[in-house]
Amino acid sequence: MKAMRLRHPAGIDNLRLEEMPDPGAPGKGEIRVRIRASSLNYHDYIVVVGGIPTPDGRIPMSDGAGEVVAVGEGVTEFAVGDAVVSTFFPNWLDGRAIPGGFAGVPGDGADGYAVEEVVAPATAFTRAPKGWSHAEAATLTCAGLTAWRALVTEGGIKPGDTVLVQGTGGVSIFALQFAKAAGATVIATSSSDAKLERLKALGADHLLNYKAVPDWGQAAARLTGGGVDHVVEIGGAGTLPESIAAVRIGGHISLIGVLAGYAGPVPTVQLMAKQVRLIGITVGTRREQQDMVKAVEANGIRPVIDRHFPLDQLGAAFRHQESGAHFGKIVVDI
Repeated sequence: MKAMRLRHPAGIDNLRLEEMPDPGAPGKGEIRVRIRASSLNYHDYIVVVGGIPTPDGRIPMSDGAGEVVAVGEGVTEFAVGDAVVSTFFPNWLDGRAIPGGFAGVPGDGADGYAVEEVVAPATAFTRAPKGWSHAEAATLTCAGLTAWRALVTEGGIKPGDTVLVQGTGGVSIFALQFAKAAGATVIATSSSDAKLERLKALGADHLLNYKAVPDWGQAAARLTGGGVDHVVEIGGAGTLPESIAAVRIGGHISLIGVLAGYAGPVPTVQLMAKQVRLIGITVGTRREQQDMVKAVEANGIRPVIDRHFPLDQLGAAFRHQESGAHFGKIVVDI
């Protein structure tokens, strides 16, 4: 059995394909899964380049999809042959966030899914959407669920709402798709006119090139006649001022990413004056993932996959992610 390990010192060039011992038979409450696909997230990239320290030999990748090959005693939710997809927080099943942060997150506090087979608690997986490939299912764990929680759980999105999404990464495209399925109007931003046209083809109603329109927050507010209801903020402190300018009085900003930096000016007076609800989002619960799976089945949503790479080219996949040229999710076939 093979796995990709991150050797010290961390870095894309220190990913090594190595032989692994067989994980053995599943114990009580566990399942054994043949992992068929993973997908790249910014969190995985930060781990691999050393931004999040991990032990020598950590198996990266938080997303994993495949089929059940054995079930342990007491497991009734899954049967051999079922298509399943991993959860980002294996111990956060429902309700409020639990203490412990990232201690159990695959690819971070624990070994991840850049591996051919795993044995894990059955609760560390949910069923995959019917009719989806393993590669498609592998896009849901982090990016899909983050967008779902931002708009559905925390945002309470409803028909007629307006949503601002930033860029063309996995979270933003899922947010666009979920927003359109909910009957919302979507404003999409990007620095690439070509990518904006692709977002339009996916249903975006208004397009803003943030290089051509530096004050895109005010432009978004003008488009809506008073500000957007929801902003899916993936830039971080570097773009938050524009998001605050874009949102309506009493609107909602989901702070998800830090692509534009950890530090920067935050106009707190404007936040208070607008009575904005700003919430940090870090993926979500197993229950929310189960709800999302039902929703994508009911609405016929399919993920946007940019490129596929084999496991032994995981480093090349991260280089492609690093380039920023991708549109949607980058998948690793295992």
